[in-house]
Amino acid sequence: MNSSPGTGRAPFETVVTEHGATVLRVCRAVLGPHADADDAWAETFLAALRAWPELPVGANVQAWLVTIAHRKAIDVIRARGRHAVPADRLPERPSRHGNPDPARPDLWAALAALPEKQRLSVVHHHLGGLPYRDVAALVGGTEARARRAAADGVAALRRLLADPEADASARPSSARTRRAAR
Repeated sequence: MNSSPGTGRAPFETVVTEHGATVLRVCRAVLGPHADADDAWAETFLAALRAWPELPVGANVQAWLVTIAHRKAIDVIRARGRHAVPADRLPERPSRHGNPDPARPDLWAALAALPEKQRLSVVHHHLGGLPYRDVAALVGGTEARARRAAADGVAALRRLLADPEADASARPSSARTRRAAR
């Protein structure tokens, strides 16, 4: 791997190649598998390119990129509230990266059905590879709460995928909800 002159790190193109699929998975998990996720992916790497010279040499590049992707995805969500949504949509172009198994479209629906903190915790830890400390910094709360939200989210995904006909409102979405139901 060639490094950028004088920096001792890989060229930015290599970073895009190595981490592009992970960043796209995070964007699509937060925003859904449509063009907004692709836009957030592009915005992530534009912002990262601008900040690349200032990134310390020993930094965790994947965690840095996932953090930027999270913020860009949140920006897209905020922008959606300020703009009209078109009624007619062009068909989605299939992508080789960032989608769960195409034979399992129910996975996107199950992920979207999770409460926001659970969804984001699952996305950032399991898809983005961030440690729970970084997940907590992104979604708010403590490391223990991020760990719990991810565990609850994975458990809910297993239930949803095992029994897609079950009524989502009948299932508790978190330990707090289960305690309240007792």
